[in-house]
Amino acid sequence: MLLVLCVDLDDDLGRKTSFDTPVVGRDAVEDAAVALATADPEDSDVNVIFEGVHLYDRINAEESVEVAVVTGNEGDDVSANREVGEEVDTVLAGLTTSEEVNAVIVTDGAQDESVIPVIRSRVPVDGVRRVVVRQAQDLESMYYTIKQVLNDPETRGTILVPLGILLLIYPLAIVADWIGLPGTVFGGTSALLGLYALFRGLGLERTFDRLAETARNGLYAGRVTLITYVVAAALLVVGGVSGVETLESVQNHYSGDIGAIRVLASLIYGAVTWFTAAGITSSLGQITDEYLADQFRWRYLNAPFYVLAIGGVLHAVSAYFLNEVSLEYLAGMLTAGTLLGLISTLVFAIAESRFSRSGQARVS
Repeated sequence: MLLVLCVDLDDDLGRKTSFDTPVVGRDAVEDAAVALATADPEDSDVNVIFEGVHLYDRINAEESVEVAVVTGNEGDDVSANREVGEEVDTVLAGLTTSEEVNAVIVTDGAQDESVIPVIRSRVPVDGVRRVVVRQAQDLESMYYTIKQVLNDPETRGTILVPLGILLLIYPLAIVADWIGLPGTVFGGTSALLGLYALFRGLGLERTFDRLAETARNGLYAGRVTLITYVVAAALLVVGGVSGVETLESVQNHYSGDIGAIRVLASLIYGAVTWFTAAGITSSLGQITDEYLADQFRWRYLNAPFYVLAIGGVLHAVSAYFLNEVSLEYLAGMLTAGTLLGLISTLVFAIAESRFSRSGQARVS
């Protein structure tokens, strides 16, 4: 037996007429088509149902055939497809035949054809008949394709973001000309397009999405690191500026080329204090969050002491190359930095060992 299935994915028949679906049988399907055409002559599903009747009449003389109308709902594609599948099951259960049943699907465009895998999972499909008005051929398919592209976040960003940047050229040119900077528009626009292409090519948008999600979660969870990281970033910027200023001062003090070692020493000497403060700030924030989350370990306290020791050593080395301190001072700072790291490691290792054992003893 051949089953002609007319698919109405968004249930225009059920919403616009009094017919309950599924509709099975040639006369019932024809009545449903007439009722839908009376309620809404412009509905494309009218053509689908009449095509189902037409196929029934053409095939009926050659082999056993039945025609039915199955519908979905106005919801999303998943729920509509499921409802179509349930109605197909109802139609198949109601067929009084011992013959193998194959189906021919009649639709009005690409959107309704998304349900084909659902129908194929229930009954073998011999073919698909798409019915469109001749004057509007492929119009609905093009509309559905554009709709799917705009609904896909990845595709939407790939197409619309560059298009939006290009469309901004004219209004930006007007604004730039008004403020007296006409040459900045094309440079700024090309920079935006270049950055966008670079981000898409390297996949950096996922990294920024993860960072934004982490920052949002930290804000709602009250994580101290969110504040300390911002402060640390500000200290790093100040440190970079201070390092450049120190380099300029050293270049003004010495005549001629100062050499690569002094350039590096100047940058470190001007920035190391601020960088050390940034490292200590961020590590203290991390330690605080670990403590609040009941995941604190004594060895975590090594971080600020390590940062302080490294900062002191770098400050002494850079100052020595700039002739700011003596060799004895450099030796003392190297020794002090080493001792500070060793002592902090030993102290917190002993503290963690003793406190963890006492905690286990209390639990037992």
